Amino acid sequence: MRYDFGSDNTAGMAPSAIDGLVRANEAFTRAYGADETTARASDAIRARLDADAEVRFVFSGTAANAIALSMLAQPFEAVLAHNSAHVCTDETGAPGFFGHGVGLIGLPGFSGKIDPLALHTQLDEPEVGHRQPPAALTLTQATEYGAVYTEEELRHLIEPVKMRGFGVHMDGARLANAAAAGFDLTQIARLGVDILVFGGAKAGGPCAEAIVLFNKALARRLDNRLKQAGQTASKARLLSGPLLGLLESGDWDAGAAHANLMAQRLAAGIAARSPFVLAHPVEANAVFVRMPEEAHARLNALGWACYRFDDGSVRFVCSWATDPAAVDEVIEAIAELS
Repeated sequence: MRYDFGSDNTAGMAPSAIDGLVRANEAFTRAYGADETTARASDAIRARLDADAEVRFVFSGTAANAIALSMLAQPFEAVLAHNSAHVCTDETGAPGFFGHGVGLIGLPGFSGKIDPLALHTQLDEPEVGHRQPPAALTLTQATEYGAVYTEEELRHLIEPVKMRGFGVHMDGARLANAAAAGFDLTQIARLGVDILVFGGAKAGGPCAEAIVLFNKALARRLDNRLKQAGQTASKARLLSGPLLGLLESGDWDAGAAHANLMAQRLAAGIAARSPFVLAHPVEANAVFVRMPEEAHARLNALGWACYRFDDGSVRFVCSWATDPAAVDEVIEAIAELS
């Protein structure tokens, strides 16, 4: 393999995250999240979001999303989501499993952004006893197709569901990339989001994410819920320490900015040097290319890992660790496919 553009998960931990882990591993300290490292990491996240919130660290984004949605909808209810959202396409029914039957209602929209008209149409559907009615909305920032919602776009989606008393969840697996693209994180709580998943793994951390509850009314017996779900870390500092290292060093932001820059570099090179067209605007750290299967297979055979996404385009994902030289080399390889 020459280089793996298959996902930002293919990159390891950033040095500052490793330093944070090493520091958290020193000496003895209180267990189950009662330690100073976890408290500091929680404060760092609250400061970054400029909001008071309950913060818990868990082992995976799938668990974080599923547990969050189970807090917003009853088993006989459903969650509104984009058709391509991770909860719909890549979590093997985890929201329904953790939510004891919670359903998902998929909505369309270009580049992973929910179409406001489709949302309103679904909200206007009459409730009947034979199907699960919506009770919450989940939004992905940045989306599965690398698009970044503006504050105004989010407001047009959040306000109508909040008016109906529904809850709102945000999947922020790539929240750092959205922030690097200009999205103001301090607006999340103000827009009415109840629960945020604050991404760590794709930002250079280990397999760790943070559940952030802006709506503290949902926090009752949260620790019991996490324990039952197998998401209570006895050595929580080993989850929170790397994220603390990323946040205090500034690498949570800087790494995402580098990833976004590499994606822009890759997209510009493909547009200038190859006959292939981009399938989606490049706003975060992913590039989607319309590429025939034969060309894609040849590229993989040359050692450039990338894979075909749900819409048929080929996805290239850049990370905090993406080497500019590798970007230039893959551009040359793609150009030679024509």
